Amino acid sequence: MTAVRRGSQELSEVPLEQEHLSNDRHDDHGPFDIIGDVHGCYVELVTLLRALGYKVSKESAASHSEGRRVLFLGDLVDRGPATPAVLRLVMGMVHAGSALCLSGNHEVKLLKALQGRNVSTDHGLDRSLAQVAAEPPEFSTRVATFIDGLIGHYVLDNGRLVVAHAGLPEHMHGRTSNEARSFSLYGDTSGEIDEYGLPVRFAWAEHYRGQAMVVYGHTPVPKAVWLNRTMCLDTGCVFGGQLTALRYPEKELVSVPAGAVYYEPARPLDSGRVARPVRDVKIRP
Repeated sequence: MTAVRRGSQELSEVPLEQEHLSNDRHDDHGPFDIIGDVHGCYVELVTLLRALGYKVSKESAASHSEGRRVLFLGDLVDRGPATPAVLRLVMGMVHAGSALCLSGNHEVKLLKALQGRNVSTDHGLDRSLAQVAAEPPEFSTRVATFIDGLIGHYVLDNGRLVVAHAGLPEHMHGRTSNEARSFSLYGDTSGEIDEYGLPVRFAWAEHYRGQAMVVYGHTPVPKAVWLNRTMCLDTGCVFGGQLTALRYPEKELVSVPAGAVYYEPARPLDSGRVARPVRDVKIRP
């Protein structure tokens, strides 16, 4: 075997291509309409999209005349009355390029169930499974493929905007580690269960001092408010609250009220600072 040696000039002439990570969308500047947890509330989703200026075509597509796109923060499924209709619309929008979508923890659990894995069907998963079972068999396959392709977070607009289902501290922005994905899906949890049977979550946003705006959902709040350049957009639509969108870069909130209480919350909605208790956070390089 003959060794091939190349001079520095020859190597410098070899074209190099920079491969971006799947969550790296620095070159994507929007404008966006970021929508919080939908949880099967199809009527409210269509109402909100129309309030934002989107033209909705039946269940399968929605587009904006000014080229705006939706960023769905995950938890499209479970608890609400029309999970298949929500999925059909969101999948159609993603396919058409009029939306991006992140995975939420409820999508992860639904995917496991569709794959035949043994999962508990609490917190509204039973409703999703019953609704999906009423659809043609190929629908569940399409849903499973779609969910399996969703990622945990995006970094957009030259790093000015980060979106993740449960939020993300600065040192994890742009990371693809299991730790970053777990945080983006579930937040910062203690591993303990509170008196309502739900995970105890720590208030990561109270420690956030990053330059990027972080927009997330996951933990329902009565009203979307800014906290250290972060905002939670889960305003509890499925619990009788509102479905909320943040227009970016305008930073304008648009909300529509829920048509009903579709699912009783396990505990009262947090008053706005989205998790308790606070703990010391070690900032990593």
